[in-house]
Amino acid sequence: MSTTADTRTDPGGDPPADTGEAAGLAGAGALARLFAPIRAHLAACAVLSALSAAAGLVPYIAVAEIARAVLAAPGEAHTAVWTWVAVGAAGAGLRLLLLVQSSRVGHYADAKILHELRVRIVRHLGALPLGWFRASGSGRVKRAMTGDLEEMHEVIAHALGQLTGAVTVIAVGAAYLLLVDVPMALTALGVLALTGVFYHVSMRSMTAHMERLAAAETRISAASVEYADGIQVVKAFGTGGRLLRRFDDAVDEHTRAFAAWVAEVRYSSAASRLLGSEMAVLAAVTAAGTAFVAQGALAAADLVAFLVVAVGLPNSILPAVTASQGVRKGRMGAVGIERLLSHPRLPEPEHPCSPAGHGVEFDRVSFSYDGAVNAVEDVSLVCPPGTVTAIVGPSGAGKTTLAALLPRFHDVTGGAIRVGGADVRSIPSEALLASMSLVFQDVALLRDSVAENIRIGRPDASDEEVRRAAVAAHVHDVVERLPDGYATVLDANGGGLSGGERQRLTIARAILSGAPIVVLDEATASLDPDSEAAVQDALAALAAGKTVIVIAHRLHTIAGADQILVLEDGRPVERGRHEDLLANGGVYARMWAAQEGVLS
Repeated sequence: MSTTADTRTDPGGDPPADTGEAAGLAGAGALARLFAPIRAHLAACAVLSALSAAAGLVPYIAVAEIARAVLAAPGEAHTAVWTWVAVGAAGAGLRLLLLVQSSRVGHYADAKILHELRVRIVRHLGALPLGWFRASGSGRVKRAMTGDLEEMHEVIAHALGQLTGAVTVIAVGAAYLLLVDVPMALTALGVLALTGVFYHVSMRSMTAHMERLAAAETRISAASVEYADGIQVVKAFGTGGRLLRRFDDAVDEHTRAFAAWVAEVRYSSAASRLLGSEMAVLAAVTAAGTAFVAQGALAAADLVAFLVVAVGLPNSILPAVTASQGVRKGRMGAVGIERLLSHPRLPEPEHPCSPAGHGVEFDRVSFSYDGAVNAVEDVSLVCPPGTVTAIVGPSGAGKTTLAALLPRFHDVTGGAIRVGGADVRSIPSEALLASMSLVFQDVALLRDSVAENIRIGRPDASDEEVRRAAVAAHVHDVVERLPDGYATVLDANGGGLSGGERQRLTIARAILSGAPIVVLDEATASLDPDSEAAVQDALAALAAGKTVIVIAHRLHTIAGADQILVLEDGRPVERGRHEDLLANGGVYARMWAAQEGVLS
């Protein structure tokens, strides 16, 4: 089967890029829009490729004409022969020259547009709400920056020239053969036309089959990841059979889907390959040509032209098919990139404001992820500078969502959040984030030295300032024990550091930044008691004299907070100090009793 099924799926949650005729049309438009800056280069590349392909056919035409001249008048063919030799040599040389120029123009256009698209994507990513990254993960970005751009590279650097060249060869060859003899030309071209008919038949249900294959591959991928992620549980409890059965079922479905496609197109695909071969054209030309020669309808010398030129035309069909598939994949890549670029940017204020202080106010704040159900609803809270505000509640109460609205990971859908009296939406995002130190349960480290991981909080900080921040975060001694100290290069997993040590490293980063607002989201939730004690000491150094908002699961860690907000189902249900909330006997008291019961 002369197709290549591209059944990629989107790790970022988007549907497959090409799921039908409408998607194909959208892909064509996406490719044209993204290629608009290099349209002139692409046109030049196509013209050069066409001229190169036409020049490449000249030597074959020259051979045919030499044979015709020699067979028609052997004694008078000397001048014609050498003329055609010169023409053929010139065509070969011109083809090489034009091919080089076409390749240069195409690769220049390729480098230009891919550079521009990478810059566009990176700048767009920098303007997206941070919540989008949490929802989509790195898979969507990786696919756009690698797979989608690579498919567009194939269109510019290879498929465009191949497709243009193949079409030109067939068109020029057909025109020459029609000039030599129309009936014979129609015979040869009729074979190629039948090839196109059978190829169209074999491709008639390609979209449906590819959708089925894509669904099966999605199941295979999901089963594989599920098995890999759960391997510890599988080995501990010996429950791998269920997960392996899911994988086997997905593989079986993929096999059935592919077998169904093959069964449907096996005859039409085989017929298109057979009719599109040199042997099929040679057989047709030889049979028809000898019959026409015998009848006196065709000169024997003219038959040579068809044996030389017509038999070579099928060589252009497979490159044309391959190139057309490359263009189709390029359209899919363009759709993926446009989808990424279409995600709304975080709106920047038209008239920026500067906050007058660092107090935080939540004013009747509501937020919905899907526009239907509010994850947070009607929350009002004032956090004065120099105080600690704790936000607690059952799982799913909306604690993390509320905290994520302050740095504009998402924008509120109702009410307002203010910093120093200014709505956060009126503060430039760079200035807003610079005013905050954010410490999350999930630690994010870069593949860089320990010093540079801490210095992210303030890139211009000196080595001594980095060390002082590490000392304040109770992580200096840990760093000193590393092979290269502060020059030790970490990986994304922390390079052997424990969870508590990685957490303290991010706290050192926040201390170094010196931001006046501190947001702590379950910073000690997954730590052992010893690590938790060290991290709590580091957090105390970080929070001194600042506006602190803490999301906590372990209630004993926030018992000394200046105020505690209790959320339930996204709504505030209690507010006060620890002792007052215990005395009220409400949700907080029940949560405290439950945790104390477990601890005791």
